[in-house]
Amino acid sequence: MVYDKERADDLKIKLRDTHIKVLNGMDGINFISSHEKTNYIINALMGQIGLEPTLTALKAKKIVGLANKESLVAAGGIVMQTAREFGSIIPIDSEHCAIYQCLRGEKANKIDKIILTASGGPFYGKNTEDLKKVTVADALRHPTWKMGKKITVDSATMMNKGLELIEACHLFHVPPGDIEIIIHRESIIHSFVQFKDKSVKAQMSLPDMKMCIQYALTCGNNGKREKSLCKELDLTEIKNLSFQKPDNETFIFPELARYAIKESGTLPAVMNAANEVAVDLFLKEKISFLRIFDLVQNAVLKHKNIKNPGINDIIAAAEEIKQTLSLSVLSILAIDQ
Repeated sequence: MVYDKERADDLKIKLRDTHIKVLNGMDGINFISSHEKTNYIINALMGQIGLEPTLTALKAKKIVGLANKESLVAAGGIVMQTAREFGSIIPIDSEHCAIYQCLRGEKANKIDKIILTASGGPFYGKNTEDLKKVTVADALRHPTWKMGKKITVDSATMMNKGLELIEACHLFHVPPGDIEIIIHRESIIHSFVQFKDKSVKAQMSLPDMKMCIQYALTCGNNGKREKSLCKELDLTEIKNLSFQKPDNETFIFPELARYAIKESGTLPAVMNAANEVAVDLFLKEKISFLRIFDLVQNAVLKHKNIKNPGINDIIAAAEEIKQTLSLSVLSILAIDQ
């Protein structure tokens, strides 16, 4: 499977004397997502491009191991309804995998609140003045996790936590007001669930995505855990587990996401799409780090929200903001030069 058509055509030529079939584009991804010989699909695509394959897999009655948080951010209501009707979702993000595990065996017990933990990224403790001269290299220097560039920048802006807040609302049927975000620099506790009796459950492990992926692949419906090659957690080595409140004035995205999911409609998809464009521009060194916040916030606040949208409305709104934002920023850059 090669998404780009030209590269796929080139590979087809190189493999023309074999029986290997080369797929490309969204049609190729959807073919894999709905293949009759598979019953479990992991969607780890980056960005809103993962939405259609998620729906395709669910409609084909597959179990979806979901690492593509944008599917739920952009169209969580539609995705979860599709999952209830046809397939099922097992979350792979470390925070949502942790919550999923904490809720095992608790079906009869009501959630009081979910507590999402955040590392705080490379700029924890910095203020707006400190962030004015941030470089791409600075933003990609995450203190605890090794991840792709886009998600690492999202962690640096705290957008990642905003997206996860929306994702948690949909996955666990919890209103945004019942989700708290706290900074946990050590990244050992991956999230908490507090129940009505005020008891709190946490899932702990070293920051290693292999554990989340393994759990999603092997837990099935019986919750069975398999032996892991991940390093064992030694709390005597960790020594301290710290927790702080986030700086919502400097890092505005978690609260912007809370606003977006409260308003619902096409707003979360627009926020996500604007962020994809802004982060891409930052990684290409066309805009500053702080400009990411401005572009995304303005896109959200100026968007004419469509309530109760269909999937086509969501996709169209996201594509429109991507094109508008890209053209406006490139125009400004051209004038500046």
